[in-house]
Amino acid sequence: MNRICIAIGASHAAAQLTTSLRQEGWEGDILVVGDEPHLPYHRPPLSKAFLSGEKTAESLPIRPAAFYQKNDIKFRQGRVTAINREQQTLTLVGGDGRGDGESNGEGEQLSYHMLALCTGARVRKVELPGSDLGGIHYLRDMADAESIKRSVAEGQHAVIIGGGYVGLETAASLRQLGMQVTLLERGPRILGRVTAPEVSEFYHRVHTESGVCIHTHVPVAGFSGSGRVQKVVCADGAEFPADLVVVGVGVLPNTELAEMAGLNVNNGIVVDEGCRTSDQNIVAAGDCANQFNKLYGCRIRLESVPNATEQAKIAAASVCGKSRASEFLPWFWSDQYNLKLQIAGLSQGYDQLVIRGDRFTGRSFAAFYFKEGRLIAADCVNRPQEFMLSKRIIAQNLVVQPDRFADESVPVRELLLADSPALASAGGCSQTA
Repeated sequence: MNRICIAIGASHAAAQLTTSLRQEGWEGDILVVGDEPHLPYHRPPLSKAFLSGEKTAESLPIRPAAFYQKNDIKFRQGRVTAINREQQTLTLVGGDGRGDGESNGEGEQLSYHMLALCTGARVRKVELPGSDLGGIHYLRDMADAESIKRSVAEGQHAVIIGGGYVGLETAASLRQLGMQVTLLERGPRILGRVTAPEVSEFYHRVHTESGVCIHTHVPVAGFSGSGRVQKVVCADGAEFPADLVVVGVGVLPNTELAEMAGLNVNNGIVVDEGCRTSDQNIVAAGDCANQFNKLYGCRIRLESVPNATEQAKIAAASVCGKSRASEFLPWFWSDQYNLKLQIAGLSQGYDQLVIRGDRFTGRSFAAFYFKEGRLIAADCVNRPQEFMLSKRIIAQNLVVQPDRFADESVPVRELLLADSPALASAGGCSQTA
């Protein structure tokens, strides 16, 4: 019987893992099982270019169908409900009727030799009075974005709940489409969990200048309307008119399958440096995986495309019996209006912040996060040179002089001295980023 590797979840991680399997020499069958009727597609544009209409559904696939056909990578639509590690089978329901699986009356049984969990994460939903009304949306997949687009109408009121990156990106897109946008954040500031107050203030200013009404310290208590949402009701009694609501209050890793199968799970599926789970026949990659990061000296679960891609390459090597450890520097990006924010590293635990550029009136600056004199992260707004330099400094753990970074008379290329030595140890980080 030909060996088969099955990937659960038609995600960014699965797209890269299946590609890397062929590159690493896997000659057996490859099957991807996903619950959407699409090939793996780029998800970051959903809250940005796709929502605003600049990109179409046809432009989103990560790779064309012809690529998968050429490399003999097959897809099935359906939902995996169980993994039997002893028999090395999984149960598929709602499948499309293709493949060599056998039905036991309660789902189709598929056999695997190696299994890849690329299950990603799902939106965190709110359970509040009126949360089942029409017009209340979440944004995680293409169907979500399409549903929001059908509800957009110029001049009507959109309320965004949650001041994280997805909330801000969605607010920017809806504002550019001509909607009146209000953003509600229960915390003291937007981006409160991911960036410094100075960066939060910058984005608060930019969105306000663009016509978004931002309210902080505002917990939402529920929604009112007749069949369809008409108002968002807050805990202090305030009400905001709403023809459209988008809730963006974080995500939860999809670990239920792993937990039911008895795999080690702790804020994600726990994997080793080769992205192997506690079962050596199962790997995991992407938003669902929790891995030790050598640069920061602790385990983290990252929600980012670059991380999913890197882990998928490592997981594919492990499936093929090869050893390839991770040396990945976390990095992220966010597009809002004409601003490209590029983030290098993780800023949790910083004790010094250095700003380069004008964050009060301009739209280009960089915030450098230091801990005990070591650069651990950087937020770079329309500053690609500072971003690339920061990635190098953090990845190589180089010694720098923080005060020089604030002086724009010093060219970027001279911020890093030619003889900068590497520091001896890395700092800590939080469990999720």
